[in-house]
Amino acid sequence: MRGSKHNVRGDFTVTDIKRQYIVADNDRKIGVVLDIETFERIEVLIENCGLAQYMEEVEEEETLSLNEARQYYAQMNKG
Repeated sequence: MRGSKHNVRGDFTVTDIKRQYIVADNDRKIGVVLDIETFERIEVLIENCGLAQYMEEVEEEETLSLNEARQYYAQMNKG
């Protein structure tokens, strides 16, 4: 998308991050303040990375049919 900070998937780049630095008396950066929109986008990215990693980890595991999954979760709820 030309003219937009975000691509088609809604991702953003490091240059899109609006940040303000907290600076100590010696001019050393000691913290960062992010606007809420940027923080929430970073949260989504982290969650998506974790989900993708989990999906790769279980890729080789046995899958269940819908009926098998219902039975499995019914057993879990009983215990």
